[in-house]
Amino acid sequence: MEFRELEQVRPEEIEKRSFEIITQELGDKKLDPEQELVIKRVIHTTADFDYADQLIFSPHAVKLGIEALKEGIPVITDTNMGKAGINKKALERAGSSVQCFMADEDVAEDAKNRQTTRAHASMDKAARLSKECIFAIGNAPTALVHLHELIQEGIIKPRLIIGVPVGFVNVIQSKEMILSLSDVPYIVARGRKGGSNVAAAIVNAMLYQIS
Repeated sequence: MEFRELEQVRPEEIEKRSFEIITQELGDKKLDPEQELVIKRVIHTTADFDYADQLIFSPHAVKLGIEALKEGIPVITDTNMGKAGINKKALERAGSSVQCFMADEDVAEDAKNRQTTRAHASMDKAARLSKECIFAIGNAPTALVHLHELIQEGIIKPRLIIGVPVGFVNVIQSKEMILSLSDVPYIVARGRKGGSNVAAAIVNAMLYQIS
C-alpha cells in the first residue's frame, strides 16, 4: 500500500494551512465578505463544503451577532457539548458568557410535569432571564420550535438565533420556522445537517473577529 506524502506543517500553523486548503477548494465560489469567516470556520470544523451553500443568513446577522457579543449578551446552548465547544477566553475578552440549562433540576422537573422535552423547558428558563440572549441550537429541533412560539407570543426577542440542529425528526421543519422570521436575526443550516460543533463554530467565528 502506498501512502500520500505527509505535509510538513508546524503545529501552530495547522489551522492556517487548513484555511488555505479550504480557500483553494472553494475555488471561484464567491462568499459574502461578512459571512465568509463563519462559513469557512464551519467547513474547517466539519470538512463539509456543503455548508458553503446550506448556511442561510438573515441580513447582517454576523455583524449583529458580533455587536451583541461585544455588548456582553450571553449565549444559550441546547447541549453542554455546544457550551464546551465555545472558546471561553474569547468569550471573556468580549465580555460575554455561555449557559446551558439542559442538566438543571428545575428544567428536568418542568419537562416531566409538562410532558415535554428538556430542550423545550430550557428555552422557557432562558426566556425568564432578565437579559437578552443569543441562542446557539445544534441538537434539539424542539428548542427551535419553542423559540419560534415564544417569539410569536411576544415573550422573547433573541438578539440572534443560530439554528443548526442535526437529525431527521422535525429538523427541517424547525429550521424553516426560524427562516420565516422577519424581525429576528438568524444563521440557519438548511436541511438535515448541523450539530453542536457547528453551533459552537459559528459562535467562535464571530468571537474571533472581536479584537
